[in-house]
This record gives sequence, structure tokens and C-alpha cells, in this order.
Amino acid sequence: MSATSPEAVQKQVKLYVRVFIALAVLTVLTVGVSYLHLPLTIAIVVALLIASVKGSLVAAFFMHLSTEKKIIGSILILAVCFFFVLLLWPSWHGY
Repeated sequence: MSATSPEAVQKQVKLYVRVFIALAVLTVLTVGVSYLHLPLTIAIVVALLIASVKGSLVAAFFMHLSTEKKIIGSILILAVCFFFVLLLWPSWHGY
């Protein structure tokens, strides 16, 4: 089956529709959680978890990172690690 065959295209379309539905459900979940009036810290953690899942879905499927070579994934993981280091740097040094 070639990448441009009707079966392959239909398979990709089904995948994109599933990802879109997952993103829509996660968006509704985000809005729903906002009505729960959780404590601020828990609300931020939940919001960041949902946003991380949504961002991962977009990166993996719409940006085609799931089909890239392992080096691209390794660089992405390294960038995320550096992001967290920079995010937490002020709390480590008491600024």
C-alpha cells in the first residue's frame, strides 16, 4: 500500500479525526474543571496536565513527530528538560 493510495489516505483521515475528537474532549474537560472551583495549586496542576496531553497530541500527530527519527524525539525531550530547569531556577536560588 503506497502512501497516496486511497486506503492509506483514509487511514490517515481516521487518525486525524480521532485526534481532533480527543482534543475537543480535552478542551471540554478543561472548561469543566474550571467550574469545579479547585484550590489554586491543584487547578494549575490539572490545567497543566491537560494542556500537556493536548500539546503532546498536536506535536505527535499534526507535527508528525511520532514518525520522525529518534534523534528528533531526544532533542525534544532535552528541550523540555531545559524548560523545566529554567522554570524552576528562581525557586532554587530564592529570587
